[in-house]
Amino acid sequence: MTDKPNFLPERLAMLADLNAAQYLTDGLLTGKEDVPAIALNKSTEPLPHHGESRAELGPVRALVEDAMYRFQEDRPTAADSWLAPRLHATLRLTRREAADRRIWNYLGLGVAPDYVVWRHLSEPKKKREESSGLPKVAAARFRGPAYTQAFARLWWAAELFRDGPDYKPVVTACGNQEMLNTALRMDVIEHRPTAQAMVSLIARGTVTSTREANALAAAVNASAATLMYDVVAPDAERDGRPLLEWIEAAESAQAVPRRDLPLGPSEEKVPEHSVDLLVDHFAELFAGAPVRGRTGAEEETDGEA
Repeated sequence: MTDKPNFLPERLAMLADLNAAQYLTDGLLTGKEDVPAIALNKSTEPLPHHGESRAELGPVRALVEDAMYRFQEDRPTAADSWLAPRLHATLRLTRREAADRRIWNYLGLGVAPDYVVWRHLSEPKKKREESSGLPKVAAARFRGPAYTQAFARLWWAAELFRDGPDYKPVVTACGNQEMLNTALRMDVIEHRPTAQAMVSLIARGTVTSTREANALAAAVNASAATLMYDVVAPDAERDGRPLLEWIEAAESAQAVPRRDLPLGPSEEKVPEHSVDLLVDHFAELFAGAPVRGRTGAEEETDGEA
């Protein structure tokens, strides 16, 4: 199985798509080879905030190792809800910074390729075995869009589903794989009351399986074409200062807690009345949404991560 890089610098870096591509070999994607770490680090670029504490590589690597250790006896999908809020609180990025794919390329290939293989090569699929003889990690888990790349998807899930400083909704959202696989692709999820309303339906047990979450996401997205959620359920006015202060505080912050949830930026929470309004609306949409295989008492089926 792919192992921890044999060379890890002190600082995180950026790896361009073109440079990342040369390391996406069949050996790596099948978990049979390691990434040539020294060669890879020669093709990186420094982060814009290279000299800051949040650019240190050690805390991210330690977090990933803790995730693999804690969930070694569980399905690797279980690590998502634990790792997502802690990764977000460790990196402390702005959305502009997080939109740069080069950061995630480096995390996937230069910092923790062993995690990517562990997490996304966890359950071989028969079709893959029949066609190639070996299961593979999709290359997009190392170098891909934000809703697919192994670390970007977790960071963005934490960013879009947190309620101000509260990461509890992130844990709920990441506990259902379809919220990662489908909801992260939807533009409407950037409306905070929408995100919180969808999480609320999972938390209260209205939506349970991945199939149901997929149906909910499809219904919410379709309804957004005719109903402007930001008008009927307005969000609080966003103030960028708490985020910047939270990022600055990284210089003196301790490592994120492993047992308790960390705290995010002290931004204002989503207005409860807006969430309640959308919860009622989404519950009605879900009640009429087609759910594949739903017969009234269906066994939950977990989706591929």
